[in-house]
Amino acid sequence: MNKKVVLIASLLLLVLLFTACNTAEPVETQTPSMESESESMEAETESMETEMDTEMDESMEADMETDSMMVGEMMDGYYDVTPEQAKQLIDTMPELVIIDVSSAYAQGHLPGAINYYVGDGSLDEAIPTLDPAKTYLVYCHSDSASISGATKLVNAGFENVYRLIGNYGAWVAAGYEVEQ
Repeated sequence: MNKKVVLIASLLLLVLLFTACNTAEPVETQTPSMESESESMEAETESMETEMDTEMDESMEADMETDSMMVGEMMDGYYDVTPEQAKQLIDTMPELVIIDVSSAYAQGHLPGAINYYVGDGSLDEAIPTLDPAKTYLVYCHSDSASISGATKLVNAGFENVYRLIGNYGAWVAAGYEVEQ
């Protein structure tokens, strides 16, 4: 980060010096050494700009990788997240609504989860009562049900929907807390 600041400051200083030289009263003759010095400054400025662009591109790529690690992979309007990413969502988003769409809720579920079983229409009945502006994490005990649940929310206009990859089994295998 300090390199970027130094590079930016140096570049600004060079631009200011270059601008000051060009706005001064014109000199009738330039010596060859002045011409080469000017060309050298231009080349150095271009080199610094290229180096800064490369560093900024690399920094932006790293930021995008970090963001994608948090967001997960976009699938049909919802995001698939790993158990680790789901845990991070739970820990950092107190307003997160966790929905278990399985019939096996009583056998174990993620802490704070509510149960709207997708197979008996409970989720369909609940959707009109849910706030589409909130963020939702959907899971089940099988992929087909959790995919169906996440898709139903997306089709109803919910924009912040996450689905736990591997569902309840992956959560348990990762060693995270469950409720009975």
